[in-house]
Amino acid sequence: MDGHLPVWLVTILADGIGGGIQTVATFIPVIACLYLFLAMLESSGYMARAAFVLDKVMQKIGLPGKAFVPLVLGFGCNVPAIMATRTLEQERERKLAAAMAPFMSCGARLPVYALFAAAFFPENGQNVVFSLYLLGIVAAVMTGLILRHTLYPGSSDSFIMELPDYELPTMRNVGIKTWQKLKKFVLGAGKTIVVVVAILSFFNSLGTDGSFGNEDSANSVLSKAAQVVTPVLAPIGVKADNWPATVGIITGIFAKEAVVGTLNSLYAPAAEDDGAEYDLSASLHEAVSSIGQNLADINYSDPLGITVGELKNLDEAAAEQEVDTSLFGNIQAHFVSSAAAMAYLIFILLYTPCAAAMGAYVREFGKKYSAFIAGWTMLLAYTFATLFYQLAHFMDHPVTSMLWIGFFVLLNVGLIVIFKQQGRKQANTLVTSL
Repeated sequence: MDGHLPVWLVTILADGIGGGIQTVATFIPVIACLYLFLAMLESSGYMARAAFVLDKVMQKIGLPGKAFVPLVLGFGCNVPAIMATRTLEQERERKLAAAMAPFMSCGARLPVYALFAAAFFPENGQNVVFSLYLLGIVAAVMTGLILRHTLYPGSSDSFIMELPDYELPTMRNVGIKTWQKLKKFVLGAGKTIVVVVAILSFFNSLGTDGSFGNEDSANSVLSKAAQVVTPVLAPIGVKADNWPATVGIITGIFAKEAVVGTLNSLYAPAAEDDGAEYDLSASLHEAVSSIGQNLADINYSDPLGITVGELKNLDEAAAEQEVDTSLFGNIQAHFVSSAAAMAYLIFILLYTPCAAAMGAYVREFGKKYSAFIAGWTMLLAYTFATLFYQLAHFMDHPVTSMLWIGFFVLLNVGLIVIFKQQGRKQANTLVTSL
């Protein structure tokens, strides 16, 4: 194909639009299962009972009991978590739950945690990863409390209701509900996902000399942009020569699972091309033949995919994560300390959701709210990562650390005050309109 079409066109069509469609396609089974089981739970009467049991706990952050469902789904994938907020009646509840959802660490982030845990924390890596999950929950609850008392004041209606009888769902009704919601996702969020992936793929392939085919290399426009941006990440321990870490953050906007592949291609030595031509039929045969083994390898005891894997043996860890063994040593050389590595993981945990999740936000809540989510998550990521790194290295540069800590504390307090004022304006406008 490369010999018959210009490389730039192949990049746009195959890597860009094709990659975007592939990204959307990977979410179709997940979203379909989500809507299928949600429809079954609602039709059976179980959802009302679960919401009733959890109502008192969730009311503390201004949400009804059934908001627990999308938050738990976030540990598997943020996209179905965002889509599941449709089950909430009030717009305030949907926006509040959706703002908390991206901080639930999805399974796609786990390979990044495992990679750094093997490199920096081989003895207690499981505890480090567990602490990241807990930090995500803390950030979600904190976000819920802040927004409840500022932009989205109020509380949800308490559950004083007669619980419905248990019923056996009819497959026809469940199927219709599932199909209608799945179709809206593909045609709505899917368009946004394809556009974002296409744009990022284009700049990832485009070289500074105008050539194409520079994916995940130091010569791509994306990498050069990362080198310019890297000094901004100095407060979290990313030094100027560690620009591959910045590229990993940027490609994480494609999909969080792309971070490990990016770091592997930039830190590890490039593999030599064996010159073999691509064989489509052989690739298809290999893909089909792997289905049985992949199904057999499913870990039903870990449905959310949160098992860390091997950490102490670097060869086994590299094999599990499909990366070069030298990657671990190169990562250790580029990060100044384990505290810097941990700060980077905190940033990965909290920063802007992936393209698929942002597409779901745009589809469900519009561009303005989506921009707010992107900015808020980035700010929290920057704040938490900076506070951790500066406190860990406080004795090395106390004055600089105090300045950074003070700056971010004042910045966040100032934003909360602005949120509070904006919330009052919205409330006054609502009262006036009534």
